Amino acid sequence: MLTSHKIKIIQSLDKKKFRQKYNLFLVESNKIIKELANSRVKILEIYSTKPEELKSLFKNVDIFEIDERELRKISFLQNPKDSVAVCSLETAKIDDSKDRQIILDGIQDPGNLGTIIRLADWFGIEQIVCSQDTVDLHNPKVLMSTMGSFTRVNVCYVELEDYLKTYQHPVIGTDMQGESIYKKEFPSKFSLVLGNEGNGMRPNVEQLLTDVVTIPRFGKQQSTESLNVSMATGIILGQIFSDQV
Repeated sequence: MLTSHKIKIIQSLDKKKFRQKYNLFLVESNKIIKELANSRVKILEIYSTKPEELKSLFKNVDIFEIDERELRKISFLQNPKDSVAVCSLETAKIDDSKDRQIILDGIQDPGNLGTIIRLADWFGIEQIVCSQDTVDLHNPKVLMSTMGSFTRVNVCYVELEDYLKTYQHPVIGTDMQGESIYKKEFPSKFSLVLGNEGNGMRPNVEQLLTDVVTIPRFGKQQSTESLNVSMATGIILGQIFSDQV
C-alpha cells in the first residue's frame, strides 16, 4: 500500500545517501522492470497504473495498483511511464574470471555511465569496474539510460589504484598520443580504462597502464577537441570485436 510514509521514503531515493540508508533503489517503467524478471535484482514491491502487464512475470511480488496522480508523486521522471519497482540495494563484487572488462576512472555524467553499460551489454562485456567517485549505478538517470542493460552487466566500485596494482592482465588506456586502435592487436584478456569527461585519467591511474591507444582523427577540421567518453567507448569496442565479424 502506498502510504504517506512510503511516499516520503521513495521520494528520497533520488539521493545516494538515502539509497544507502534504506538499502533501496527504484526502477521505472514496465519495459525496464520486465528486464528484472530473470536478473539478480530483488524486487520488494511494485506500484503500477498497469499492473496486469507485470503480474504474470512477478507472481511472488506485491504489485499495488495506483493512479496517475500517485505515480507522479513517486516517479523521478518528468513524464512518468506506468510503474515504479522498489528494489533491494546489494553491493556487487568483482568477478575475476572475466576476460575483458571496462574500468571507469571518475566518470561523472549519469548518461555517459548508462550508455557505457548499454555498450558493454551489446558487445558482451559482462563487467565494469568503477572508481569510488564514479557516478552511482543506482542513480535514477543512470538506470533509465541503461534501458535494462544494468541487469546483465556486473558494475562494481573499488579503490581503483589498489585494484590495478594486483590486476594480472594488460591495462589499456586512451590518450591522444597512443597507438591507433586500428593497428593495435588487442590481447584475449585485458581491461580498457576510460577517464573522467573533463580531466581524463588521474596520473596515478595512468602510471599503471601497460598500453595506450588512441582513436585517430580523420577529419581535417580541428575544432573538436575530443570525443565524448561514451562515444569513444563505442568506437573502441567496435574495433576490438571487428575481427569476430
